[in-house]
Amino acid sequence: MELLQNLGHGLGIALSPTNILLCFAGCMLGTLIGVLPGIGPIATIAILLPLTFGLDPTAALIMLAGIYYGAQYGGSTASILLNIPGESSAVVTAIDGHEMARQGRAGIALGISAIGSFVAGTIATLVIAALAAPLASIALIFGPAEYFALMLMGLAFAVLLARGSVLKAVVMILVGVLLSTVGPDLTTGQLRLTFGATWLADGIEIALLGMGLFGIAEVFRSLEHGESRQVRETHIGRLLPGPEELRASAKPILRGTLLGSILGILPGNGAVLAPYASYTLEKKLARDPRRFGRGAIEGVAGPESANNAGAQTSFIPLLTLGIPPNAVMALMVGAMTIHGIVPGPQIMTKMPDLFWGLIASMWVGNLMLLVINLPAVGLWVKLLKVPYRLMFVGIVIFCCIGVYSINNEPADILIMGALAVFGYGLTKFGFEPAPLTLGFVLGRMMEENLRQALMISRGNPMTFVERPIAAILILIAFAMLTVAILPAIRKGRDEVFSE
Repeated sequence: MELLQNLGHGLGIALSPTNILLCFAGCMLGTLIGVLPGIGPIATIAILLPLTFGLDPTAALIMLAGIYYGAQYGGSTASILLNIPGESSAVVTAIDGHEMARQGRAGIALGISAIGSFVAGTIATLVIAALAAPLASIALIFGPAEYFALMLMGLAFAVLLARGSVLKAVVMILVGVLLSTVGPDLTTGQLRLTFGATWLADGIEIALLGMGLFGIAEVFRSLEHGESRQVRETHIGRLLPGPEELRASAKPILRGTLLGSILGILPGNGAVLAPYASYTLEKKLARDPRRFGRGAIEGVAGPESANNAGAQTSFIPLLTLGIPPNAVMALMVGAMTIHGIVPGPQIMTKMPDLFWGLIASMWVGNLMLLVINLPAVGLWVKLLKVPYRLMFVGIVIFCCIGVYSINNEPADILIMGALAVFGYGLTKFGFEPAPLTLGFVLGRMMEENLRQALMISRGNPMTFVERPIAAILILIAFAMLTVAILPAIRKGRDEVFSE
Protein backbone atom coordinates (compact mmCIF):
# COMPACT_ATOMS: atom_id res chain seq x y z
CA MET A 1 0.00 0.00 0.00
CA GLU A 2 2.82 2.38 0.87
CA LEU A 3 4.46 1.60 -2.47
CA LEU A 4 1.29 2.56 -4.37
CA GLN A 5 0.99 5.75 -2.33
CA ASN A 6 4.60 6.68 -3.17
CA LEU A 7 4.05 5.96 -6.86
CA GLY A 8 0.85 8.03 -6.77
CA HIS A 9 2.79 10.89 -5.15
CA GLY A 10 5.52 10.56 -7.78
CA LEU A 11 2.95 10.50 -10.58
CA GLY A 12 1.53 13.78 -9.33
CA ILE A 13 5.02 15.33 -9.53
CA ALA A 14 5.80 13.80 -12.94
CA LEU A 15 2.51 15.11 -14.39
CA SER A 16 3.17 18.75 -13.43
CA PRO A 17 3.22 20.93 -16.61
CA THR A 18 6.97 21.66 -16.47
CA ASN A 19 8.00 18.08 -15.78
CA ILE A 20 5.72 16.56 -18.39
CA LEU A 21 6.98 19.04 -20.99
CA LEU A 22 10.63 18.26 -20.21
CA CYS A 23 9.88 14.53 -20.12
CA PHE A 24 8.36 14.84 -23.61
CA ALA A 25 11.38 16.88 -24.79
CA GLY A 26 13.78 14.24 -23.42
CA CYS A 27 11.83 11.38 -25.03
CA MET A 28 11.68 13.16 -28.40
CA LEU A 29 15.36 14.05 -28.31
CA GLY A 30 16.27 10.54 -27.13
CA THR A 31 14.30 8.98 -29.99
CA LEU A 32 15.97 11.37 -32.44
CA ILE A 33 19.51 10.59 -31.34
CA GLY A 34 18.63 6.90 -31.21
CA VAL A 35 17.39 7.01 -34.80
CA LEU A 36 20.37 8.96 -36.12
CA PRO A 37 23.51 6.78 -36.04
CA GLY A 38 26.69 8.35 -34.71
CA ILE A 39 25.52 10.48 -31.77
CA GLY A 40 24.25 8.34 -28.88
CA PRO A 41 22.79 9.16 -25.44
CA ILE A 42 26.18 9.52 -23.71
CA ALA A 43 27.29 12.35 -25.99
CA THR A 44 23.85 14.00 -25.93
CA ILE A 45 23.57 13.96 -22.13
CA ALA A 46 27.14 15.29 -21.86
CA ILE A 47 26.32 18.14 -24.27
CA LEU A 48 23.11 19.05 -22.39
CA LEU A 49 24.55 18.91 -18.85
CA PRO A 50 25.43 22.65 -18.76
CA LEU A 51 21.92 23.52 -20.01
CA THR A 52 20.40 21.96 -16.87
CA PHE A 53 21.97 24.63 -14.60
CA GLY A 54 18.83 26.77 -14.55
CA LEU A 55 16.36 23.89 -14.25
CA ASP A 56 14.78 22.38 -11.16
CA PRO A 57 16.81 19.24 -10.25
CA THR A 58 13.81 16.92 -10.62
CA ALA A 59 12.90 18.38 -14.02
CA ALA A 60 16.52 18.17 -15.21
CA LEU A 61 16.90 14.50 -14.24
CA ILE A 62 13.50 13.60 -15.75
CA MET A 63 14.62 15.11 -19.08
CA LEU A 64 18.04 13.40 -19.05
CA ALA A 65 16.47 10.05 -18.11
CA GLY A 66 14.01 10.47 -21.00
CA ILE A 67 16.92 10.93 -23.39
CA TYR A 68 18.51 7.69 -22.17
CA TYR A 69 15.56 5.32 -22.43
CA GLY A 70 14.16 7.21 -25.44
CA ALA A 71 17.35 6.37 -27.33
CA GLN A 72 16.64 2.67 -26.76
CA TYR A 73 13.34 3.06 -28.63
CA GLY A 74 14.82 5.15 -31.44
CA GLY A 75 17.76 2.81 -32.01
CA SER A 76 15.43 0.06 -33.20
CA THR A 77 14.00 2.22 -36.02
CA ALA A 78 17.36 2.65 -37.76
CA SER A 79 18.19 -1.02 -37.13
CA ILE A 80 14.97 -2.31 -38.70
CA LEU A 81 14.73 0.08 -41.65
CA LEU A 82 18.43 0.60 -42.48
CA ASN A 83 20.27 -2.29 -40.84
CA ILE A 84 22.34 0.44 -39.15
CA PRO A 85 21.89 0.42 -35.35
CA GLY A 86 21.39 3.96 -34.07
CA GLU A 87 22.41 2.64 -30.63
CA SER A 88 24.95 -0.07 -29.75
CA SER A 89 22.28 -1.95 -27.81
CA ALA A 90 20.12 -2.11 -30.98
CA VAL A 91 22.69 -4.17 -32.90
CA VAL A 92 20.82 -7.40 -32.15
CA THR A 93 17.50 -5.96 -33.36
CA ALA A 94 19.01 -5.43 -36.80
CA ILE A 95 19.57 -9.17 -37.34
CA ASP A 96 15.92 -10.20 -37.61
CA GLY A 97 14.28 -6.76 -37.67
CA HIS A 98 15.88 -5.72 -40.96
CA GLU A 99 15.14 -9.12 -42.46
CA MET A 100 11.46 -8.61 -41.55
CA ALA A 101 11.61 -5.20 -43.28
CA ARG A 102 13.02 -6.81 -46.43
CA GLN A 103 10.09 -9.25 -46.35
CA GLY A 104 7.60 -6.35 -46.23
CA ARG A 105 6.96 -6.70 -42.48
CA ALA A 106 8.73 -3.51 -41.35
CA GLY A 107 5.59 -2.16 -39.63
CA ILE A 108 5.11 -5.34 -37.60
CA ALA A 109 8.78 -5.30 -36.54
CA LEU A 110 8.50 -1.64 -35.48
CA GLY A 111 5.19 -2.31 -33.74
CA ILE A 112 6.35 -5.30 -31.70
CA SER A 113 9.56 -3.41 -30.86
CA ALA A 114 7.55 -0.49 -29.43
CA ILE A 115 5.05 -2.74 -27.61
CA GLY A 116 7.83 -4.89 -26.12
CA SER A 117 9.72 -1.80 -25.00
CA PHE A 118 6.60 -0.34 -23.37
CA VAL A 119 5.76 -3.56 -21.50
CA ALA A 120 9.39 -3.91 -20.37
CA GLY A 121 9.57 -0.26 -19.31
CA THR A 122 6.36 -0.55 -17.28
CA ILE A 123 7.52 -3.70 -15.47
CA ALA A 124 11.03 -2.28 -14.93
CA THR A 125 9.51 0.86 -13.36
CA LEU A 126 7.65 -1.33 -10.85
CA VAL A 127 10.88 -3.29 -10.18
CA ILE A 128 12.73 -0.04 -9.42
CA ALA A 129 9.96 1.09 -7.07
CA ALA A 130 9.83 -2.29 -5.29
CA LEU A 131 13.60 -2.73 -4.85
CA ALA A 132 14.46 0.89 -4.05
CA ALA A 133 13.34 0.96 -0.41
CA PRO A 134 14.97 -2.36 0.67
CA LEU A 135 18.26 -1.51 -1.04
CA ALA A 136 18.27 2.01 0.38
CA SER A 137 17.70 0.69 3.91
CA ILE A 138 20.58 -1.76 3.46
CA ALA A 139 22.80 1.02 2.11
CA LEU A 140 22.14 3.14 5.21
CA ILE A 141 24.10 0.64 7.34
CA PHE A 142 27.10 0.98 5.01
CA GLY A 143 30.12 2.88 6.26
CA PRO A 144 33.07 4.24 4.24
CA ALA A 145 34.80 0.81 4.23
CA GLU A 146 31.70 -0.90 2.78
CA TYR A 147 31.22 1.81 0.16
CA PHE A 148 34.85 1.56 -0.92
CA ALA A 149 34.54 -2.22 -1.24
CA LEU A 150 31.25 -1.89 -3.14
CA MET A 151 32.82 0.51 -5.65
CA LEU A 152 35.80 -1.81 -6.03
CA MET A 153 33.36 -4.61 -6.84
CA GLY A 154 31.62 -2.34 -9.35
CA LEU A 155 34.90 -1.73 -11.18
CA ALA A 156 35.64 -5.47 -11.15
CA PHE A 157 32.25 -6.14 -12.76
CA ALA A 158 33.01 -3.44 -15.33
CA VAL A 159 36.19 -5.31 -16.28
CA LEU A 160 34.37 -8.64 -16.54
CA LEU A 161 31.54 -7.24 -18.67
CA ALA A 162 33.61 -4.89 -20.85
CA ARG A 163 34.10 -5.82 -24.48
CA GLY A 164 37.48 -6.76 -25.87
CA SER A 165 40.69 -7.28 -23.94
CA VAL A 166 40.52 -7.58 -20.16
CA LEU A 167 43.89 -5.84 -19.86
CA LYS A 168 42.68 -2.88 -21.93
CA ALA A 169 39.56 -2.57 -19.77
CA VAL A 170 41.71 -2.53 -16.61
CA VAL A 171 44.01 0.10 -18.15
CA MET A 172 41.04 2.30 -19.07
CA ILE A 173 39.60 2.11 -15.56
CA LEU A 174 42.98 2.98 -14.03
CA VAL A 175 43.39 5.93 -16.41
CA GLY A 176 39.92 7.13 -15.37
CA VAL A 177 40.82 6.84 -11.68
CA LEU A 178 44.08 8.73 -12.35
CA LEU A 179 42.24 11.56 -14.14
CA SER A 180 39.85 11.82 -11.19
CA THR A 181 42.79 12.80 -8.94
CA VAL A 182 43.65 15.88 -11.03
CA GLY A 183 43.03 19.03 -9.00
CA PRO A 184 42.98 19.77 -5.27
CA ASP A 185 43.62 17.07 -2.69
CA LEU A 186 40.42 16.17 -0.84
CA THR A 187 41.97 16.72 2.60
CA THR A 188 44.84 19.21 2.29
CA GLY A 189 43.72 21.17 -0.78
CA GLN A 190 47.19 20.68 -2.31
CA LEU A 191 47.06 20.71 -6.12
CA ARG A 192 47.86 17.39 -7.80
CA LEU A 193 48.81 16.52 -11.40
CA THR A 194 48.11 20.05 -12.64
CA PHE A 195 51.73 20.61 -13.83
CA GLY A 196 51.43 24.26 -12.85
CA ALA A 197 48.41 24.89 -15.11
CA THR A 198 45.93 27.14 -13.30
CA TRP A 199 43.06 25.98 -15.52
CA LEU A 200 43.40 22.48 -14.05
CA ALA A 201 43.26 23.77 -10.46
CA ASP A 202 39.61 22.72 -10.05
CA GLY A 203 40.10 19.32 -11.70
CA ILE A 204 38.38 17.98 -14.80
CA GLU A 205 34.60 18.31 -15.06
CA ILE A 206 32.61 15.15 -15.88
CA ALA A 207 30.70 17.09 -18.57
CA LEU A 208 34.01 18.09 -20.15
CA LEU A 209 35.22 14.49 -20.17
CA GLY A 210 31.94 13.23 -21.61
CA MET A 211 31.78 15.79 -24.41
CA GLY A 212 35.41 15.20 -25.37
CA LEU A 213 35.49 11.39 -25.23
CA PHE A 214 32.03 10.80 -26.66
CA GLY A 215 30.74 13.94 -28.37
CA ILE A 216 33.63 15.29 -30.45
CA ALA A 217 35.47 11.94 -30.68
CA GLU A 218 32.30 10.35 -32.11
CA VAL A 219 32.26 13.05 -34.78
CA PHE A 220 35.84 12.14 -35.72
CA ARG A 221 34.94 8.45 -35.95
CA SER A 222 31.82 9.09 -38.04
CA LEU A 223 33.67 11.36 -40.47
CA GLU A 224 36.43 8.78 -40.84
CA HIS A 225 34.01 6.01 -41.82
CA GLY A 226 32.05 8.27 -44.13
CA GLU A 227 28.37 7.90 -44.91
CA SER A 228 26.91 4.63 -46.07
CA ARG A 229 23.29 5.36 -45.21
CA GLN A 230 20.89 4.55 -47.99
CA VAL A 231 17.31 4.77 -46.85
CA ARG A 232 15.34 2.14 -48.73
CA GLU A 233 11.82 3.02 -49.78
CA THR A 234 10.57 0.28 -47.48
CA HIS A 235 6.86 -0.39 -47.35
CA ILE A 236 6.04 0.04 -43.66
CA GLY A 237 2.69 -1.74 -43.78
CA ARG A 238 0.50 -2.29 -40.71
CA LEU A 239 2.06 -1.35 -37.38
CA LEU A 240 -0.10 -3.43 -35.04
CA PRO A 241 0.88 -7.11 -34.86
CA GLY A 242 -1.86 -9.71 -35.30
CA PRO A 243 -2.97 -12.29 -32.69
CA GLU A 244 -0.49 -14.95 -33.86
CA GLU A 245 2.41 -12.50 -33.80
CA LEU A 246 1.43 -11.29 -30.34
CA ARG A 247 1.23 -14.89 -29.09
CA ALA A 248 4.69 -15.64 -30.52
CA SER A 249 6.10 -12.50 -28.91
CA ALA A 250 4.48 -12.66 -25.46
CA LYS A 251 6.90 -15.07 -23.79
CA PRO A 252 10.06 -13.54 -25.39
CA ILE A 253 8.90 -10.10 -24.14
CA LEU A 254 8.48 -11.38 -20.58
CA ARG A 255 11.76 -13.34 -20.64
CA GLY A 256 13.60 -10.35 -22.13
CA THR A 257 12.13 -8.06 -19.48
CA LEU A 258 13.24 -10.37 -16.65
CA LEU A 259 16.72 -10.82 -18.10
CA GLY A 260 17.16 -7.11 -18.83
CA SER A 261 15.93 -6.10 -15.37
CA ILE A 262 18.54 -8.35 -13.72
CA LEU A 263 21.46 -7.44 -16.00
CA GLY A 264 20.67 -3.71 -15.85
CA ILE A 265 21.37 -3.67 -12.12
CA LEU A 266 24.88 -5.12 -12.58
CA PRO A 267 27.76 -2.64 -12.67
CA GLY A 268 29.68 -2.45 -15.94
CA ASN A 269 27.98 -3.17 -19.24
CA GLY A 270 25.02 -5.16 -17.92
CA ALA A 271 22.35 -3.02 -19.61
CA VAL A 272 24.21 -3.16 -22.94
CA LEU A 273 24.63 -6.93 -22.72
CA ALA A 274 20.92 -7.56 -21.97
CA PRO A 275 19.69 -7.66 -25.62
CA TYR A 276 22.58 -9.95 -26.63
CA ALA A 277 21.78 -12.34 -23.77
CA SER A 278 18.07 -12.26 -24.64
CA TYR A 279 18.71 -13.08 -28.31
CA THR A 280 20.94 -16.00 -27.33
CA LEU A 281 18.30 -17.29 -24.90
CA GLU A 282 15.48 -17.07 -27.44
CA LYS A 283 17.57 -18.89 -30.03
CA LYS A 284 18.37 -21.66 -27.53
CA LEU A 285 14.68 -22.07 -26.56
CA ALA A 286 13.31 -21.95 -30.11
CA ARG A 287 11.97 -25.15 -31.67
CA ASP A 288 13.61 -24.18 -34.95
CA PRO A 289 16.70 -21.99 -34.29
CA ARG A 290 17.33 -21.74 -38.04
CA ARG A 291 14.50 -19.16 -38.28
CA PHE A 292 16.69 -16.68 -36.40
CA GLY A 293 18.47 -14.36 -38.79
CA ARG A 294 15.66 -14.89 -41.32
CA GLY A 295 13.01 -12.65 -39.83
CA ALA A 296 12.00 -14.36 -36.56
CA ILE A 297 9.75 -11.99 -34.60
CA GLU A 298 11.10 -13.43 -31.31
CA GLY A 299 14.52 -12.05 -32.32
CA VAL A 300 13.02 -8.55 -32.18
CA ALA A 301 10.60 -8.87 -29.25
CA GLY A 302 13.03 -10.38 -26.71
CA PRO A 303 16.10 -8.15 -27.26
CA GLU A 304 14.06 -4.94 -27.49
CA SER A 305 12.33 -5.73 -24.19
CA ALA A 306 15.64 -6.62 -22.52
CA ASN A 307 17.18 -3.45 -23.94
CA ASN A 308 14.57 -1.13 -22.40
CA ALA A 309 14.28 -3.00 -19.10
CA GLY A 310 18.08 -2.93 -18.65
CA ALA A 311 18.23 0.80 -19.41
CA GLN A 312 15.70 1.58 -16.68
CA THR A 313 16.86 -0.78 -13.93
CA SER A 314 20.38 0.64 -14.29
CA PHE A 315 18.96 3.57 -12.27
CA ILE A 316 18.59 1.27 -9.22
CA PRO A 317 22.25 1.24 -8.05
CA LEU A 318 22.52 4.97 -8.82
CA LEU A 319 19.48 6.03 -6.81
CA THR A 320 19.81 3.58 -3.91
CA LEU A 321 23.57 3.13 -3.50
CA GLY A 322 24.91 6.22 -5.24
CA ILE A 323 27.03 4.07 -7.56
CA PRO A 324 26.72 4.49 -11.35
CA PRO A 325 26.67 1.10 -13.15
CA ASN A 326 27.59 2.47 -16.60
CA ALA A 327 28.87 5.55 -18.43
CA VAL A 328 25.41 7.12 -18.88
CA MET A 329 24.69 6.81 -15.16
CA ALA A 330 28.14 8.31 -14.47
CA LEU A 331 27.00 11.40 -16.36
CA MET A 332 23.77 11.39 -14.35
CA VAL A 333 25.97 11.60 -11.24
CA GLY A 334 27.50 14.68 -12.86
CA ALA A 335 24.03 16.16 -13.35
CA MET A 336 23.19 15.53 -9.68
CA THR A 337 26.48 17.07 -8.58
CA ILE A 338 25.76 20.20 -10.63
CA HIS A 339 22.60 20.67 -8.56
CA GLY A 340 24.32 19.89 -5.25
CA ILE A 341 22.68 16.46 -4.88
CA VAL A 342 24.68 13.58 -3.40
CA PRO A 343 23.40 10.34 -5.01
CA GLY A 344 22.74 7.56 -2.54
CA PRO A 345 20.24 6.10 -0.09
CA GLN A 346 19.46 9.43 1.58
CA ILE A 347 17.81 10.76 -1.61
CA MET A 348 14.74 8.66 -0.82
CA THR A 349 14.30 10.16 2.65
CA LYS A 350 15.65 13.70 2.12
CA MET A 351 14.36 14.30 -1.44
CA PRO A 352 11.30 12.05 -1.89
CA ASP A 353 9.81 14.36 -4.52
CA LEU A 354 12.87 13.93 -6.74
CA PHE A 355 13.14 10.18 -6.12
CA TRP A 356 9.52 9.17 -6.72
CA GLY A 357 8.97 11.86 -9.35
CA LEU A 358 11.85 10.46 -11.41
CA ILE A 359 10.60 6.87 -11.07
CA ALA A 360 6.99 7.77 -12.00
CA SER A 361 8.23 9.82 -14.96
CA MET A 362 9.74 6.67 -16.46
CA TRP A 363 6.29 5.14 -16.89
CA VAL A 364 4.94 8.43 -18.26
CA GLY A 365 7.92 8.60 -20.64
CA ASN A 366 7.37 5.03 -21.85
CA LEU A 367 3.73 5.84 -22.61
CA MET A 368 4.84 8.95 -24.51
CA LEU A 369 7.38 6.93 -26.48
CA LEU A 370 4.73 4.43 -27.52
CA VAL A 371 2.67 7.30 -28.94
CA ILE A 372 5.71 9.10 -30.42
CA ASN A 373 7.24 6.09 -32.17
CA LEU A 374 4.33 4.31 -33.85
CA PRO A 375 2.42 7.18 -35.55
CA ALA A 376 5.59 9.17 -36.33
CA VAL A 377 7.51 6.43 -38.16
CA GLY A 378 7.32 8.42 -41.40
CA LEU A 379 8.97 11.43 -39.72
CA TRP A 380 11.88 9.32 -38.44
CA VAL A 381 12.37 7.82 -41.92
CA LYS A 382 12.68 11.34 -43.37
CA LEU A 383 15.18 12.33 -40.66
CA LEU A 384 17.31 9.31 -41.56
CA LYS A 385 17.88 10.95 -44.95
CA VAL A 386 19.60 14.00 -43.38
CA PRO A 387 23.33 13.86 -44.36
CA TYR A 388 25.67 13.54 -41.40
CA ARG A 389 27.87 16.35 -42.75
CA LEU A 390 25.02 18.75 -41.91
CA MET A 391 24.75 17.48 -38.35
CA PHE A 392 28.34 17.25 -37.12
CA VAL A 393 28.89 21.03 -37.33
CA GLY A 394 25.98 21.60 -34.95
CA ILE A 395 27.28 18.91 -32.58
CA VAL A 396 30.71 20.58 -32.39
CA ILE A 397 29.19 24.04 -31.86
CA PHE A 398 26.88 22.81 -29.08
CA CYS A 399 29.78 21.04 -27.38
CA CYS A 400 31.92 24.19 -27.43
CA ILE A 401 29.09 26.39 -26.12
CA GLY A 402 28.27 23.85 -23.41
CA VAL A 403 31.88 23.53 -22.25
CA TYR A 404 32.45 27.28 -22.17
CA SER A 405 29.25 27.87 -20.19
CA ILE A 406 30.45 25.68 -17.29
CA ASN A 407 33.28 27.91 -16.05
CA ASN A 408 33.45 30.64 -18.74
CA GLU A 409 37.01 29.40 -19.31
CA PRO A 410 38.35 29.28 -22.93
CA ALA A 411 40.96 26.75 -21.84
CA ASP A 412 38.15 24.22 -21.23
CA ILE A 413 37.49 24.11 -24.98
CA LEU A 414 41.15 23.23 -25.57
CA ILE A 415 40.96 20.50 -22.90
CA MET A 416 37.84 19.13 -24.58
CA GLY A 417 39.66 19.09 -27.92
CA ALA A 418 42.61 17.26 -26.37
CA LEU A 419 40.26 14.72 -24.75
CA ALA A 420 38.49 14.25 -28.10
CA VAL A 421 41.77 13.45 -29.85
CA PHE A 422 42.66 11.15 -26.94
CA GLY A 423 39.26 9.40 -27.15
CA TYR A 424 39.56 8.99 -30.92
CA GLY A 425 43.06 7.54 -30.49
CA LEU A 426 41.79 5.09 -27.86
CA THR A 427 39.26 3.53 -30.23
CA LYS A 428 41.89 3.25 -32.98
CA PHE A 429 43.91 1.02 -30.64
CA GLY A 430 40.91 -1.00 -29.45
CA PHE A 431 40.36 0.74 -26.07
CA GLU A 432 36.83 1.53 -24.89
CA PRO A 433 36.25 5.00 -23.38
CA ALA A 434 33.19 3.89 -21.33
CA PRO A 435 35.23 2.08 -18.57
CA LEU A 436 37.40 5.22 -18.34
CA THR A 437 34.32 7.34 -17.56
CA LEU A 438 33.18 4.85 -14.94
CA GLY A 439 36.66 4.83 -13.37
CA PHE A 440 36.69 8.65 -13.39
CA VAL A 441 33.40 9.00 -11.48
CA LEU A 442 33.99 6.12 -9.07
CA GLY A 443 37.64 7.15 -8.56
CA ARG A 444 36.67 10.33 -6.71
CA MET A 445 34.15 8.48 -4.55
CA MET A 446 36.61 5.65 -3.83
CA GLU A 447 39.34 8.04 -2.74
CA GLU A 448 36.96 9.87 -0.41
CA ASN A 449 35.65 6.66 1.20
CA LEU A 450 39.13 5.12 1.42
CA ARG A 451 40.43 8.12 3.33
CA GLN A 452 37.41 8.25 5.63
CA ALA A 453 37.70 4.52 6.40
CA LEU A 454 41.40 4.85 7.22
CA MET A 455 40.82 7.96 9.35
CA ILE A 456 38.12 6.17 11.36
CA SER A 457 40.40 3.14 11.87
CA ARG A 458 43.41 5.41 12.59
CA GLY A 459 45.27 4.19 9.52
CA ASN A 460 44.66 0.48 10.07
CA PRO A 461 44.06 -1.16 6.63
CA MET A 462 42.69 -4.28 8.38
CA THR A 463 39.39 -2.38 8.78
CA PHE A 464 38.46 -3.64 5.28
CA VAL A 465 38.90 -7.25 6.45
CA GLU A 466 37.47 -6.90 9.95
CA ARG A 467 34.15 -5.52 8.68
CA PRO A 468 32.27 -8.56 7.28
CA ILE A 469 30.32 -6.81 4.49
CA ALA A 470 33.42 -5.00 3.21
CA ALA A 471 35.46 -8.23 3.31
CA ILE A 472 32.81 -10.15 1.34
CA LEU A 473 32.53 -7.41 -1.31
CA ILE A 474 36.32 -7.28 -1.73
CA LEU A 475 36.43 -11.07 -2.07
CA ILE A 476 33.75 -10.92 -4.78
CA ALA A 477 35.74 -8.20 -6.58
CA PHE A 478 38.91 -10.30 -6.60
CA ALA A 479 36.91 -13.38 -7.64
CA MET A 480 35.51 -11.42 -10.61
CA LEU A 481 38.99 -10.31 -11.68
CA THR A 482 40.31 -13.86 -11.31
CA VAL A 483 37.46 -15.22 -13.42
CA ALA A 484 38.11 -12.54 -16.06
CA ILE A 485 41.79 -13.46 -16.49
CA LEU A 486 41.43 -17.26 -16.45
CA PRO A 487 42.35 -18.47 -19.97
CA ALA A 488 39.29 -20.74 -20.42
CA ILE A 489 36.85 -18.09 -19.16
CA ARG A 490 38.53 -15.36 -21.20
CA LYS A 491 38.29 -17.46 -24.36
CA GLY A 492 34.59 -18.18 -23.77
CA ARG A 493 33.95 -14.52 -22.96
CA ASP A 494 35.61 -13.41 -26.21
CA GLU A 495 33.50 -15.92 -28.15
CA VAL A 496 30.29 -14.59 -26.57
CA PHE A 497 31.18 -10.99 -27.45
CA SER A 498 32.16 -11.92 -31.01
CA GLU A 499 28.82 -13.71 -31.48
